[in-house]
Amino acid sequence: MEYGIIGIIILILDIYAVVQVISSSASGGSKILWILGILIFPVLGFIVWAFAGPRGGRAAI
Repeated sequence: MEYGIIGIIILILDIYAVVQVISSSASGGSKILWILGILIFPVLGFIVWAFAGPRGGRAAI
């Protein structure tokens, strides 16, 4: 049961990350690479995106 809840949480976070990548100002090629990374490696892809992904109009600090 708890694995199902964890899976749903990961799915929601990945969908959020993909939507943020699509709405970012990054180039088309890098958007595709980010989306593929998030979809192929759901947990690791989300973590990497959270720290290094394209920011939708905000400057990275």
